[in-house]
Amino acid sequence: MARRTMSLIPQWSSRVFSVELNGAPFYFSTRGQHRGEEVPPVFREVQNYARLYSLLVCSSDKIRRAKFYAELKEKLLRELPPECHLSPMSSFLPNVRDSLLNGYFLKDNSESSSPTERLLRDLSQRDPVFVCSYLKCEDGQLWTQRLWPDADCPAMETSKDYYVVPSEAPEYHPSTLNIINSDVFYSFEEAYEVLEKCGDIIPEAMSVLELLPSRAEARRKPDYPVIVIEGLDATGKTTLTESLRDALGASLLQSPPQCLSPMRARFDREPPLIRRAFYALGNYLTAEQIGQEGMKTPVIVDRFWHSTAAYAIATAVSGQVCNLPAEGSEVYRWPSDLLQPSLVVVLTLDPEERKRRLRNRGQGKTVEEQELDHNQLFRLKVETAYQRISGPAFVTVDASPSADQVLQQVLLLIRGKCHL
Repeated sequence: MARRTMSLIPQWSSRVFSVELNGAPFYFSTRGQHRGEEVPPVFREVQNYARLYSLLVCSSDKIRRAKFYAELKEKLLRELPPECHLSPMSSFLPNVRDSLLNGYFLKDNSESSSPTERLLRDLSQRDPVFVCSYLKCEDGQLWTQRLWPDADCPAMETSKDYYVVPSEAPEYHPSTLNIINSDVFYSFEEAYEVLEKCGDIIPEAMSVLELLPSRAEARRKPDYPVIVIEGLDATGKTTLTESLRDALGASLLQSPPQCLSPMRARFDREPPLIRRAFYALGNYLTAEQIGQEGMKTPVIVDRFWHSTAAYAIATAVSGQVCNLPAEGSEVYRWPSDLLQPSLVVVLTLDPEERKRRLRNRGQGKTVEEQELDHNQLFRLKVETAYQRISGPAFVTVDASPSADQVLQQVLLLIRGKCHL
């Protein structure tokens, strides 16, 4: 903790803080001297007896940081007094990659501060948590931020107060700063390293690693065309992929491959960093299978890297569609060491029709698929991310006509673009 704290202190005055209230971010920063700025919105209309704190998870070990952050909210809700209210919070250096620290903003309305401060003190001394308290000045208007001392660091024995002042929204949404190789992986090695480090705490991680191909196998270009069918659940991917297999005499594969199915439930319970690394490696396994089958026949693939990336980006970036990285951002680039398909077909469908089909299927869904059912905003973000991914040739197809009509339209596309 001490080393991480000291690395943050020289940059502290340059950092911006974001507190999410009712789905909207409110930004503030800190200054050693006040220059007449207004009180940031998040500090307005706070009851006189309320106490405010922030907790930021700071470990330089990103596996530990991801695991601890995932468990922190549950711990706080379980052990804090019921009068406490938690809001998601982050701290970042504007436009600086990997500078984002996540945590929580805490408003304590309980009668005594002792239980809360005892818990926060314990967290700051034992765990990778950086704690600040916020104090109202004597004039009753201004607020200051006080960094809690680090017991393991002599240079931090005395606390220092900073004035909190409003800050403009950053050019890029702060959650985009840590997407690369944390929410979306762009190389075999980066994803492999995450699961390798999880071997001691997740036995299934080693089983995944034993199945993995070499880098060369994951990008080997096959002799026959490779067509990937993408789209949200219930857009008709399964029906279409099976029909294409029969019509073209093709091999049909899916990502993640069947060999990972027994492990999916285990990794779906893990924090995004670990879960995304698992699904990223699933793409490399599928790529190896594509390379083998594509030497004999055309290959149809039910989902591939587009799905892995689009769902991850839409989940990582909170708020509106406009918060997503702009088209052309490096977060949408195809991994250089992953086989590129000849054509990607994305099926789209009216939201109400898709919901009707989902109800008729009655199958179990992942948390993210359940989110698609009731959250139109999340669906729009996934679809937007799909369309912005660069690399392979990409075509959107309306899946609302009959299954046979959709099949004939896609066959025409394949024959025109892939010369089959």
